[in-house]
Amino acid sequence: MLYYLENLIHQMDILSLGAALLQVVAIFLCLTVHETCHGLAALALGDPTAKSMHRLSLNPLRHIDWFGLLLMFVAGFGWAKPVPVDMRYFRKPKQGMALTALAGPVSNILLSALALLTCKVIWLYAPWSMAWNWTFLFFQYTAVLSIGLGVFNLIPIPPLDGSKVLAVLLPDRIYWKLMRYERYGLALLLFLSFAGIGSGIIDAAIDGVYGGLCRILAVPF
Repeated sequence: MLYYLENLIHQMDILSLGAALLQVVAIFLCLTVHETCHGLAALALGDPTAKSMHRLSLNPLRHIDWFGLLLMFVAGFGWAKPVPVDMRYFRKPKQGMALTALAGPVSNILLSALALLTCKVIWLYAPWSMAWNWTFLFFQYTAVLSIGLGVFNLIPIPPLDGSKVLAVLLPDRIYWKLMRYERYGLALLLFLSFAGIGSGIIDAAIDGVYGGLCRILAVPF
């Protein structure tokens, strides 16, 4: 009996460690796609800054901010290294910045849709095996985490992408004033996170987007 319990605990530890590793890899993927698409959008609008600084890369080490990554596990949100953007290259600076910012969350929703489709194919056609089971879990984690990252970044609090999208509707005077206070936004986000303010709304938004994608893609789970 004791041997059985020890073996069960050992298996649980392996499963927990494996799930944690899959989540870490999924987070790396979500952040990398998010930041790379910021750079690609800026390049398409005429800004070569990210390209010249080698940030148009799928190498996660070029994008990961280790403190921001740690906060994703501790506080429930985090960030990567911001992709450098020079608004002076844009023909319409505010609109260009908004489109560049929006590219990140949009890429996360598209990544989530692709991950869910992969899960669907595995669910319907792959023979059961431990390898396929872990592969399915990885893409499911990716789908959920990618939606979470995209939804979170649409919050209109600087320096999140949502603030830059919202700012395009503001008069120039208010826009530039808002950008001056961008550095205080992270402190506000930390406070809101630890206080649990707004977490219910974000969770509902993530669930809504996930459920919507599952219905659109006819994913049976």
